[in-house]
Amino acid sequence: MKQIIAANQQVEISEVPAPEIKDNNILVKTMHSAISPGTEGSIIASSMGKKVPLGYSAMGMVDACGSGIDDVEKGDLVACYGAPYVHHAEKMLVPKTLYAKVPENVKPQEAALAGIGAIGIHALRIAKLEFGETVVIAGLGLLGQMIANIGDTAAYNVIAYDISEQRVDMLAQVTTIHAFSEIEAMEKKIESLTYGNGVDAVLLCAGGKRSPLTEQSLQWIRNKGKVVIVGDIEPDFPRTPMFIKEAQIFISRAGGPGRYDKTYESEAIDYPYGFVRWTEGRNIAEYLRLVSEKRIDVQPFITDEVGLDNAAAAYEALFNDKSAGLTKIINF
Repeated sequence: MKQIIAANQQVEISEVPAPEIKDNNILVKTMHSAISPGTEGSIIASSMGKKVPLGYSAMGMVDACGSGIDDVEKGDLVACYGAPYVHHAEKMLVPKTLYAKVPENVKPQEAALAGIGAIGIHALRIAKLEFGETVVIAGLGLLGQMIANIGDTAAYNVIAYDISEQRVDMLAQVTTIHAFSEIEAMEKKIESLTYGNGVDAVLLCAGGKRSPLTEQSLQWIRNKGKVVIVGDIEPDFPRTPMFIKEAQIFISRAGGPGRYDKTYESEAIDYPYGFVRWTEGRNIAEYLRLVSEKRIDVQPFITDEVGLDNAAAAYEALFNDKSAGLTKIINF
């Protein structure tokens, strides 16, 4: 089967053996997958001298079910999340803890974003915001845009920031989100919305490793406020402003509890519902619910669709700013 890989800092299409069905897994014939520019860009950059599969968010049709699968059957559509089980590949072997059935009114391209949706949902959960609180989303790439929309539908006061006016304009249609491309204007909005107290949390969704946003975020939060690292930023926070505000610093680990846990993922053993309410698998299902009930609109993210054979050019367009979109949906 065909699979998209990174090799020597280039994107290639490789021929690899198709996976075989096994217990507590489903075999999925991929229909669509979504490129995650930030994560996949980092993988491509570090692929010198090796070959690394790309992708982690996709959807497709169930082709076969292993023993222990009772929630889907052959022919059902499922959304899947999480490398090394989910990739840009023609077929995927997915543990039962890493997929959710796609509702009938959710488009396949929307379902392909389920992994990004789960990551966004988990980031907001890490922030532990309460109804009516104010949050800054700093960095409006694909993930930041997703988080801003989910936070808005959850009735948080969302303030969004990115240096790109184009990305800020993408949120203009969501009138309750205050989006800015200039920090001074955003800080004035923080001042007025919070009566000078500062926001309850800042979610750092930008990349770039070393970033001035770490220090700036401490200026924006209230006393005992929170900063959540979501993007690829080093946690380089100056001690004095942290100490003065007794700031809380968190990092969001991908799509939720279960990520990188061999028992949960590889062995497909779920956590008890009453003890771990929101796993990465349940966050996938929650994203699908939000789309199904039209509580969030991801249509602006899925305007660019490419065939598998044109994948390399699609990556080049995303990374060289030749594309107006935040991602590209690969059509298998």
